[in-house]
Amino acid sequence: MVFSSHLFLFYFLPLALLLYYAAPRRGKHVILTLLSYLFYGWANPAFVLLMFTSTIIDYVCGLIIARQFGCSWRAPVEQLARGATRSRSQRGALMVSICANLCLLGFFKYFNFAAGSYDAVVSALGLGNLRLDIWYRITLPLGISFYTFQSMSYSIDVYRGDAKAIRNFTDFACYVAMFPQLVAGPIIRFQELADQLESRRHTMEKFARGVAFVCLGLGKKVLLANPCGKVADMVFNAGSAEVLDAWYGVTAYAFQIYYDFSGYSDMAIGLGLMLGFVFPKNFDSPFHCESITDLWSRWHLSLSTWLRDYLYVPLGGNRGSSVRTYFNVAAVMVIGGLWHGASWNYVIWGGIHGTMLVLERLNGRRTVYRFLPRPARIAVTFVIIHFTWVFFRSPDLGAAVTFLGGMFGVTNVSSGAGLIAGLIYRPYYLLSFLAAATIVWASPQTWDFTRRLSWPKIAWIFVVLAAAIVALTTQGFNPFIYFIF
Repeated sequence: MVFSSHLFLFYFLPLALLLYYAAPRRGKHVILTLLSYLFYGWANPAFVLLMFTSTIIDYVCGLIIARQFGCSWRAPVEQLARGATRSRSQRGALMVSICANLCLLGFFKYFNFAAGSYDAVVSALGLGNLRLDIWYRITLPLGISFYTFQSMSYSIDVYRGDAKAIRNFTDFACYVAMFPQLVAGPIIRFQELADQLESRRHTMEKFARGVAFVCLGLGKKVLLANPCGKVADMVFNAGSAEVLDAWYGVTAYAFQIYYDFSGYSDMAIGLGLMLGFVFPKNFDSPFHCESITDLWSRWHLSLSTWLRDYLYVPLGGNRGSSVRTYFNVAAVMVIGGLWHGASWNYVIWGGIHGTMLVLERLNGRRTVYRFLPRPARIAVTFVIIHFTWVFFRSPDLGAAVTFLGGMFGVTNVSSGAGLIAGLIYRPYYLLSFLAAATIVWASPQTWDFTRRLSWPKIAWIFVVLAAAIVALTTQGFNPFIYFIF
C-alpha cells in the first residue's frame, strides 16, 4: 500500500484516524500497531512476521541491557549512566541486537547480490565449475533497511545511556511498526520518540499542520515526481541518448528522486502530526547546497545523522589522524551507498560522494571551488550530483558508462534515439520540469510554509490536493522510488 493511492487516501487513512481517535488513551498504541501491521502486510503478510521477530529480539535485548529482564512489571526502569562500564550480559545483548538486525538485512537484501557477484568472479577466473548458479531469488521485504536501522538505534541508545528501556511491549512495537514512516522513512531514532510514546498532545493545530503536510507531500509526489520520473525512465530505458536528452533525463531523475522522497517524508511527517507525533525534518533544501559536504547536511537527514552517530563516530570519527578521518568518511559513504541497494553501482555512488567529502576536507574549507560566487557553487555542485545520479539510476555499470558517454557525446547513438525527443519534450513534461525547478530554488520548504497557516495558504493547499487527486485518477505511472531500498 502506498500513500499516493485511492486505497490509502479514501479508505485506510479515514478508518485509521477514526479508530485511533475513538480508542481510549491506553488503547491508542494497540490500535496504531495493529493498523501498522495491516498496512505493512497488505502486499505480503509474511513480511509482518519478519518485522515482529526483529521487534521481539530488540525489545528483550533492551530490557537485558537495562537490567530489567525478568523484573516486576511495575519495577521502575532507570536510564543507564553514560560512560559507565557495562557488564558482559549487557554487551552480549547489544551484540545480539546488532547482529540479528544486520543478519536479517544482510540476508534479505544482499543474498542475490553476493551470489551473483561470486558467480561473476569465478567465471572471470575460468572456474565456471565453482559457480553457484542459484536459481531462486530472495524477495526484499518492504522497508527492511529502515526498520532494522530504527530498531537497532533503540538498543544502542539504551546501551549508551541516551534513552531508557521501554517496559511496555505494545509501545515498543508501535515505535517500530508505526505506518507513517515504516516503509520509506524517515528513520526515527528511539530517543527522538521516547517521550512522545509516554505522553503527547493531540491538538487541532497539530492536526491541521499535518493535513497540510500530507496535501503538499502528495502534490510533490503526484504532480512533480511522477511526470519527471516518466521522462527519466524514457531516457534511461532508451539505451542511448543525444547529449541534450541525456542531461534532460538525468536532471528529471534528480527532481524525481527529490520530490518522490521528500514528498513521502512530508506525508510521513504530516501523518505523524495527525496522530500527535512530531517527527524530525528529513530534507532542508538540498539542491541549495554549495558543496557535497553541504549536501549531506541537507539531504535525507535521518540517514546521514544515523550514519554519523552510529557508524562514523564508533569508527573513530575525526578523533584520530587525518588519514584515519578520511578513511572513516569514505568508508561510511561506501556503506551508505550499499545500504541503498545491493549493486556495485550503489557502491560507486557512495564512493564518489566519499571521495568528494575527503577532497573538500583536504581543501580545508570544505569546497574545492570556494572562489566561485554562491550561485556558481550551487550550480557546480548540482552538476557533480548529476554524475552520481547516473550510477544510482542505471540498472548496471555498463548502462551507467554508456549513459555518461551520452552526456558528453562520445557514445554511439542508435538510429532510433532521436525519436525519444517527440515523447520527452511534450508540453506537459516540460511544464512539470519547469515547475519542479522553480519550486526547488524559489519556493519555501514545506516545513516553513506550514508553520503558520493563513487562509490564502489553506486555499492553495487544497488547490494542490484537488489537482493531485485528479492527476492520481488519470496517471498510470505512480512508483515510490525508496520502496526498493
